Amino acid sequence: MSGLENRAAEAPEGALPHAPAMILVRPQLAENIGAAARAMWNFGLWDLRLVAPRDGWPQGRAWAACSGAEGPLERARVFETTAEAVADLTHVYATTARDRDLHKASATPEEASRYGLARAKEGWRIGFLFGPERTGLENDDVERAAAICSVPVNPAFKSLNLAQCVLLTSYEWRRAAMAEGEELAAPPPEAPPPAPRAQIDALLSRMVEELDDSGFFWPEARRASVESSLRNALYRAPFTAGEAQLLFGVVDALARVRRSPNRKPG
Repeated sequence: MSGLENRAAEAPEGALPHAPAMILVRPQLAENIGAAARAMWNFGLWDLRLVAPRDGWPQGRAWAACSGAEGPLERARVFETTAEAVADLTHVYATTARDRDLHKASATPEEASRYGLARAKEGWRIGFLFGPERTGLENDDVERAAAICSVPVNPAFKSLNLAQCVLLTSYEWRRAAMAEGEELAAPPPEAPPPAPRAQIDALLSRMVEELDDSGFFWPEARRASVESSLRNALYRAPFTAGEAQLLFGVVDALARVRRSPNRKPG
């Protein structure tokens, strides 16, 4: 099934049809994975993804901690990198309480759920990133997201347990789904969904390749900041698959002109 097909066709019995992917990045404790799965299934969410779990997968302690919420654990998929885990998604939120200088829109779990659900009903695939227990998400992970999701906690104590954060986000998604009010009105159905993250990653790689070949990254010290800015810009803009393909063509055309033996200097 392709990344843009309706999530309702995949949802197991008893689950929400448009549930987002809940992505635990480098989780450290099996008990927290199990508790997160329990929180998800409490509210009908089922698409659990694990990025490089510290102690490998599967882990018996996760099943012991899930209190019967075995569906998300049995369906859990493991990825080596965050990029691979979000490759089929079209709109990703990074959950973090820390201030980030990445120029991304920020939303509460309630706001993110209302917007995400409306988009999911159009065919978008939504995901939430959750960082490891000790450190939270790294900037490289957050760069993969279109926006930040931040719980309005006590500013004097911002620390949330991983499963608590998953619980709050799952609850708000369930609330949005149950509301069925005008605030969830879908835009025109002919609006095409955004390109999947894998296509945007490929476009970024192609752009960097050509920029590198043209000497754009001189001096070399500016490479990291330029690549980071490009990644943020591409992930923030909801390009459709056709628009991303068009940009591929633009980059290829410019590259052919630059390499043409008949190109005039200047």
